Amino acid sequence: MLRPRILFVNRSYWPDVEATGQLLTELCEDLAGDFDVHVLCGQPQKAAVGIELARGSSGNRNGVTIHRVRHTRFDKASFFGRLANMLTFQAACCGKAFSVPRPDVVVTETDPPLLCLLGGLLQRLRRARLVCYLQDIYPDVAVALGKMKPGLITRGLRRAFFAVYRTSDAVIVLSEDMRRLIADGGVPAARLHVLRNWVDTAAIYPVKQDNGFRFEHGLADKFVVMYSGNLGLSQRLEQVLEAAEQLRQRDDMVFALVGDGADRRRLERLAAEKDLRNVRFFDYQAKLRLAESLSAADVHLVALRPEVKQLLMPSKLYGVLASGTPAIVLAEADCELARTVVEHDLGCVVASEDPAALAAAISAACKSRAALARQGAGARAFAEANCGRGASVVAMRELLAKLAARPAVVPLSAEPQVAASRPAL
Repeated sequence: MLRPRILFVNRSYWPDVEATGQLLTELCEDLAGDFDVHVLCGQPQKAAVGIELARGSSGNRNGVTIHRVRHTRFDKASFFGRLANMLTFQAACCGKAFSVPRPDVVVTETDPPLLCLLGGLLQRLRRARLVCYLQDIYPDVAVALGKMKPGLITRGLRRAFFAVYRTSDAVIVLSEDMRRLIADGGVPAARLHVLRNWVDTAAIYPVKQDNGFRFEHGLADKFVVMYSGNLGLSQRLEQVLEAAEQLRQRDDMVFALVGDGADRRRLERLAAEKDLRNVRFFDYQAKLRLAESLSAADVHLVALRPEVKQLLMPSKLYGVLASGTPAIVLAEADCELARTVVEHDLGCVVASEDPAALAAAISAACKSRAALARQGAGARAFAEANCGRGASVVAMRELLAKLAARPAVVPLSAEPQVAASRPAL
């Protein structure tokens, strides 16, 4: 019996170190036993250490058929470079998507956000079921972060994206906050699914004793405040540097910023200008060392700007918790991220853009080692019970099987609906 064929479309995939690519790789490989899984993807922005990938190479890996297209890979710090990367990947996908074997279900992610439009075409022209898997909500997030100006273009994009969401067979979001916003845009509740990102709790686990990362970087006797992940515009991490400036006299404390992104070089310049010797930057860590690097922290920082609290959900929280480390969340108290940490005693919440409050919270955490140990143990237990990838994979498997079993129907055009709570773009 032929297995249903599923086509995932996203720029980032193995061996890319970006979080969306790693999560998609795990998901596809877990689904490969039940479906004929294909991935249409691009070139890694930054490949895992020790892996060299021939440009445009495709093939099969761990049961997943990979169709890799060529596109530009300019520096993400440049707006025009990012735009070129997005458009060239989108164009390459449009050409390739109609030559791969016809899928029963197409799943488009948001790297880049225009992929849902390609999904709409495949739904109509190849009679495939369509799932829009939203890691973030565009163009709303681009406007909130100042990457795009409100106007005709953003309103047109939002109108086009939501028209696809309303005629898709399912829309997946990462949080209840995101679900409410999409529902306000006119997407039927029956087609909306909350599927939170996850962490591999077998691969990420506490390494609090004899931690190699701490010894290797001279942190063995320090209180380590860590931010690990994308150093991008959505985090607004200058407040972390301002808190570090207020705590610069603490010789026992180090701020470790681990990762890369569009804002890293600016943050490095700012730290150098302020002569913040208590701030250190580290590159992305190899997946095999993530348990060690995440566990090297005494406390982790997880930031979510108020403007984007309904537009994304930082999945880095799950890795933090799996490492048995409490979190200091920089966010508004009413968002799902903050509620999760407070309700389960996994750390504390500090108001966004309040460096003095952040510095005070870090100092308090440093003094309360017994409380940190209790919260760290609770964090690991919460991750094992709620953040493993097994439950998410099962939910995705059930959804795809249900959609693949239905005969495909070409959707009618959906007139855009304007909800009263919709952001004015």
